[in-house]
Order: sequence, then C-alpha cells, then structure tokens
Amino acid sequence: MTPPVNPSREIEDPEDRKPEDWDERPKIPDPDAVKPDDWDEDAPAKIPDEEATKPEGWLDDEPEYVADPDAEKPEDWDEDMDGEWEAPQIANPKCESAPGCGVWQRPMIDNPNYKGKWKPPMIDNPNYQGIWKPRKIPNPGFFEDLEPFKMTPFSAIGLELWSMTSDIFFDNFIICGDRRVVDDWASDGWGLKKAADGAAEPGVVGQMLEAAEERPWLWVVYVLTVALPVFLVILFCCSGKKQSSPVEYKKTDAPQPDVKEEEEEKEEEKDKADEEEEGEEKLEEKQKSDAEEDGGTVSQEEGDNKPKAEEDEILNRSPRNRKPRRE
Repeated sequence: MTPPVNPSREIEDPEDRKPEDWDERPKIPDPDAVKPDDWDEDAPAKIPDEEATKPEGWLDDEPEYVADPDAEKPEDWDEDMDGEWEAPQIANPKCESAPGCGVWQRPMIDNPNYKGKWKPPMIDNPNYQGIWKPRKIPNPGFFEDLEPFKMTPFSAIGLELWSMTSDIFFDNFIICGDRRVVDDWASDGWGLKKAADGAAEPGVVGQMLEAAEERPWLWVVYVLTVALPVFLVILFCCSGKKQSSPVEYKKTDAPQPDVKEEEEEKEEEKDKADEEEEGEEKLEEKQKSDAEEDGGTVSQEEGDNKPKAEEDEILNRSPRNRKPRRE
C-alpha cells in the first residue's frame, strides 16, 4: 500500500549535490562534422513548377472579382464622414465557365534542392554519465513492523476537488450518523479557528487598499464610484440659483416676469380706494355745509367755491386722469 506500512531502510541524502562536471547528455553534436560545399541554406522551400502550362480559355483580361451591379449606396452614407462609396465585390460571372481569370501564375512545388539550415549530426556522448541521483543513506526514522496484520482496522476516504483557487487545505474529516455531534465537533474546532482567522483579517477598507496596491487601476474605479458621486451631491446642495439683476436683463434683452407691473397695479388700486373714501367724506361735509342757513352771502360763495375746488382736486387725483409714468 502507499505509503507502505514499513518505511524503506535507505533514503536519498538531502544534502547531496550534483557535481558541476556531471554530463547527462546521451547525444551531442559531432564536433568533427563539416558543412558540405554544395549545401545551400538560402534555397527556398517552394519554387514555381516550370513544367506547368496555362490552361486553354484562361481569361487574362477579366478580373477575378467585379463590383456588384445591383448594389445601391445606403441613404445614410456620408461621403465626408465615410469616404467615397464603393460597391461590394462579387465573383466575376464570366469566370464561372472559364478555367480561371486574371494574371496566370505557375503553381508552387517543393524545391528538391531545399535542405534548410545545416546542423552537425548527433553522435553518442563519450562522456555520458547517466541521470544523476543523490546517494543513498540509512533512514534515521526506519522501523519494521513484523505483524502489520494486527493493525487496528480503519477505512479510507477519497476526495476529488477541482478548484481555481489555490491554498485550500483540509485538516480533518469526521464521519458520523448524528448531525448534532458533527455540529458540536465543528464549532469546538473549526469554528474557533475560523473566528480567530476572521478577527485577524483586515476590514473592508483594508481589503480595498490591499487590492489597490496589487492592481493600481482600481484607484480609478474607487474615484468614479465613491468620490465622484459625493462631489456631485455636494455641488448640487451648495450651488443655489442665482437671480439676474435688472441691469443684466437690459444688457442681454432677455425676457423677465412682469413683477413690477403687478405691484404697481396693486398700489394704484389701493390709492384709488383711499381716494374714493376721502371723496365720500368730503361730499358729506359739503352736504352739511349746504344745509346750514346761518352763513352770509360771502360765506355762501366761499362754501360754493370750496366744494368745487375739492371736486377738482379729487378728479385730478383720480388714477384715470393721471399721466403715465416713464420707466
């Protein structure tokens, strides 16, 4: 069985080294060989067949391929961008019934004088010493079990693993009929080991930095996926809408909302209401003054002129009689 129950009596010496002059070559180039004078290293491997003749009916003036007469230039073809349009090439229909078209050339055949690059022939190495192996020494861990049949019975387990990840190790196996026993045994052994390894491993940021050290191009990915979105969010939050001043509107002649006109209309309506109230109060005073009989002629004339002047003033203050203001 492999490995054997009893180890070998001798093992290879781990400290033995192959001598520098040890020759393991069974064959060597013949040092006495000389390249022949008629050996041509520049001769080509293929040459034209001088005995070949052009077939009858060969069309020398007809090209092998012609432009497709049915092809049309696409509608979206832009000569400035795509260049001059050319119809696709198709096989010449005249060549279908002929042995060939175009310029006839002799077929190529193997060159009988081709020998390639000259190399000296190989001969047996007179200094061949065989394949070197380290010398044998007594096995310091040798023991001999004369009764291996008394060994405790055991079973074997085979594991075939195909993985693209290296450094995969198995430290133990357990075969049991009770799932609880397996879980307890795994948590007491492998679970503690996994927890210790996880605590020693770097965090997510550390793993990203280590990966970037091995692959510098990952820094570009980090910037595009993390820094750029953060920068855009900050820029969006900090930048406010700038209101243009009236001077800029006048310079650019850009349209602007009629905010001033609406405000002026509201002010005019308010002034009109105030004037109407004031006019009503004065009319009431006029009526009271007309009802009085104690006043003389002079006072009566003054009273008549006063309401007239007040009416004129009210009419002049009316928004309808106002002159439009210049902006």
